[in-house]
Amino acid sequence: MSDKLQKIIEERGPIKKIGVLGMGYVGIPAAALFADVDKFEKVLGFQRNSASSGYKIDMINAGESPLKGEEPGLEDLLRKVTGSNKFECTPDFSRIAEMDAVTLAIQTPFENPTDLIPDFGALIEGIRNVGRYLTPGTLVVLESTITPGTTNGMAKEILEEESGLIAGEDFALAHAPERVMVGRLLRNIQEHDRIVGGIDNTSTERAIELYSPVLTKGKIIPMTSTAAEVTKTAENTFRDLQIAAANQLALYCESMGINFYDVRAGIDSLKGEGITRAILYPGAGVGGHCLTKDTYHLERGIEIAGKTPLDYPENADSIYVLARKVNDFMPNHMFKLTEDALASVGKSVKGSKIAMLGWAFINDSDDARNPPSEPLYDLLIEAGAEVRIHDPHVLDYPNVTIEKDLNAVVDGADVIAILTGHSDYFKLNPADIKTTMGKDKPVIIDGRNVVDPTKFIDSGFVYRGIGRGDVN
Repeated sequence: MSDKLQKIIEERGPIKKIGVLGMGYVGIPAAALFADVDKFEKVLGFQRNSASSGYKIDMINAGESPLKGEEPGLEDLLRKVTGSNKFECTPDFSRIAEMDAVTLAIQTPFENPTDLIPDFGALIEGIRNVGRYLTPGTLVVLESTITPGTTNGMAKEILEEESGLIAGEDFALAHAPERVMVGRLLRNIQEHDRIVGGIDNTSTERAIELYSPVLTKGKIIPMTSTAAEVTKTAENTFRDLQIAAANQLALYCESMGINFYDVRAGIDSLKGEGITRAILYPGAGVGGHCLTKDTYHLERGIEIAGKTPLDYPENADSIYVLARKVNDFMPNHMFKLTEDALASVGKSVKGSKIAMLGWAFINDSDDARNPPSEPLYDLLIEAGAEVRIHDPHVLDYPNVTIEKDLNAVVDGADVIAILTGHSDYFKLNPADIKTTMGKDKPVIIDGRNVVDPTKFIDSGFVYRGIGRGDVN
């Protein structure tokens, strides 16, 4: 612990003004919740006034959420905190100098996972902006999911270089990763336990002061910054591993001609003290910003934060990377199911009309970051199919046309492929859909266990579903 930093913080007093960099799925709800805390006086959301995202500034300041999809309570809270002048969005990064604490919630994708080099460009720009206007005693917190070793490495170095100050002596530095899902952002921030890891005890304690007032049910779990980084990347990696296990079991069940969901129910039935048999559900693939890349952050952490050589079976693949490959494979399996189903009615993918239902990676949301629908779409187009896409929530996506009229998308289609479990798709009526398709032997490929196979088969459909070896 630095006595110097502790003294500076004591002289500065309690956290009153907070800056949040990154007005997206994490930054907007976090900033609004900070602003709703009585002990905090002012929250500034920092947003570049760029051609692609500058529109957010006026929307937020008008109390409107630029996030699409259902986010219970968010717009009401935004109206409240902007109306009371406690929250404001600004493109003026020089105002970071006014802040007692600054958080960064900026995406950290991998452009090419094979080389384990993340695209930290946007995060580095954000860190440099903070460093340029950093004042003694300020707390800086990285909320972005990052490679283990980044907070006490790259981030610390950039902040010191830009500010001329020393982390742990002149300013506090910590990692407190976000743990949210779209559709429940406010609730997740308030109710999930908060991992807080400073580069030293003083930094950890200052970060605890920042996050504690926001929590309703969640508690603070303090640790080192590197442990916090590993916690975040590992929890997403483990979920990806669980999904991959379900996907692989579903492929086994298809091959053996049995129903995955019967097997899952049997596994899940064994309960009792000391027994854990949790098994997730298979599907058309894994999308989103987190699960598709956090495995690679964890893997790279060995290179960045490793203190001793890794002791691991020689020449053995990482089970985490293998899980990623299984989940990345699922759109290819959807293509194979489509190909096989069409072949059973004397058709090929080439020249067939495919209606893809769902572009978002998660149900009842507009979140279309890294959707598994995209690689399937590319495979179908490459094979010569005519593809139309329906999604009730996604407004647009680069280089594809997404339609809102379900009947128009399904009209004349040879195949319906369900990629997302949107509520609307559970209501599909097989007789009505068959009439709209206008085919004697229409095909339906269910990638999310949305429809009842028996009802569709009885209505004359050729059915294929992930894990449904009993009826495929």
